[in-house]
Amino acid sequence: METKEIIRQVKRIEITTRHLVDTLIAGKYHSVFKGRGLEFSELREYQPGDDIRAIDWKVTARFNHPFVKVFTEERDLRVYFAFDFSGSSQFGDMVAKKRKGIEIAATLMFSAIRNNDNVGLVVFTDRVERFVPARKGRKHVLKLISVLVTHQPSSTLTDLNTPLKFLASVVKKRSIIFIISDFRSIDFTKPLQVLRGKHDIIAIRVYDRREIELPDVGLIQLEDEETGEQILVNTSDEDFRERFKAIVERENQRLRQMLRRLRIDLLEVATDEPYEVPLKRFFKKREVLYR
Repeated sequence: METKEIIRQVKRIEITTRHLVDTLIAGKYHSVFKGRGLEFSELREYQPGDDIRAIDWKVTARFNHPFVKVFTEERDLRVYFAFDFSGSSQFGDMVAKKRKGIEIAATLMFSAIRNNDNVGLVVFTDRVERFVPARKGRKHVLKLISVLVTHQPSSTLTDLNTPLKFLASVVKKRSIIFIISDFRSIDFTKPLQVLRGKHDIIAIRVYDRREIELPDVGLIQLEDEETGEQILVNTSDEDFRERFKAIVERENQRLRQMLRRLRIDLLEVATDEPYEVPLKRFFKKREVLYR
């Protein structure tokens, strides 16, 4: 891709996302994530009006008098984006999952720098293909978007275990981590649980409706974009379409239950819907939960 075309695409994404950042995100971003990056400051005696959840029960028992932990909000947050570039990210009826994911990531990145936060990026398939440490500033975010626009993956496969373990090893300070993927991966529960122990994780599942419900178009050849495996199916067979739909929904439910168990928020976005609707819904939910 020529440099001029790269710049044109990055600018187009910035313009596309600017209105959403201004109208839906910028005013709520800080309140949604406020208090998610906290540092311990001191212990002091309990005072009327203090949140009882802040009581340090071990110290209280030792001195037979209530003490509370005092935390201060970190001046700026670190926000990382783990972006799935496997073969399945190329799928999409009208818009590829990767393209939809890039616009979502860009919106959140610009929202982060609006609040003077540091933004970093991990691009992965079944391996970590690119890592850009978190830094501040518009130029840095434009660089990250340029990476997303131009990166050519060296693998078509997906393994979420790899980027999750990588993030756990390199991101030492508490951060917000957005995972943008279709989550079609071998089991990754254990490393996700480890990462969740220290960081605030948000899963963003980008999907295409044709991955859930096959259209009735007769005999078609389906190909797995990650393995290249092909199979001929008869989509006019109603029983087959229903079985296919049930299997996919069962897998999606398994993902939702696992994330719920780990207390990880899930945002699901279809390629054929305006992503500002689920984003607005997500931020409203977070604002209620963490106000």
